[in-house]
Amino acid sequence: MQALGIDVLLKGNNFIRLIDGLCTALRISLVSVIFSIVFGIVFGIVMTYKNTVISVVSRVYLEIVRIMPQMVLLFIVFFGTTRMFGLNLDAELASIIVFTFWGTAEMGDLVRGAVSNIPKHQYESSYALGLNKAQTYFYIVIPQTLRRLIPLSINLVTRMIKTTSLVMMIGVVEALKVTQQIIEANRMTAPNAAFGLYLTVFILYFLACWPISLLASYLEKKWSA
Repeated sequence: MQALGIDVLLKGNNFIRLIDGLCTALRISLVSVIFSIVFGIVFGIVMTYKNTVISVVSRVYLEIVRIMPQMVLLFIVFFGTTRMFGLNLDAELASIIVFTFWGTAEMGDLVRGAVSNIPKHQYESSYALGLNKAQTYFYIVIPQTLRRLIPLSINLVTRMIKTTSLVMMIGVVEALKVTQQIIEANRMTAPNAAFGLYLTVFILYFLACWPISLLASYLEKKWSA
């Protein structure tokens, strides 16, 4: 028990602090995913328009997100905005901005693919029924797109939860940051506690992500049948 650092974990309010850190990561992920879904749907639909300017801007945006590490984006938004614009940006807010920026691109690309896969005759049928383009998207395209995207969106939640471990680099007190603080505070009395504490973080992240992953798999199988 002592070798694994369990005694350190149960000392004082350390375990409660660890749970609070995980809740912070979950909160950042949830808010970012909500914004990403909303903006991603709009961005994905816009990408389906056959316009050169839209195509170029969309491609540049997607490539930036795919090439640039999330940690660099976090540093740019959190430290860069402070230096360049004098903004006192909260670390959690900076994290949400970065993850929304990333998630919107991911969702937008998924939406574009889902919209492009809707059969052409459905558009033609809606126009024949007297629906205009906006009504066709609102009543025909978007409902079908959402049904296809919900499992993929849930998978995005798990990816964001895992990636939130990076936000400790800009001072957000999430699970890993709390673990480091506990290890440092008990470095002299329990020098071998790191393994047990990091194992606990692993289990907590697994328990948070595994049910979400199972839900995504269930919905994907149910709606693809």
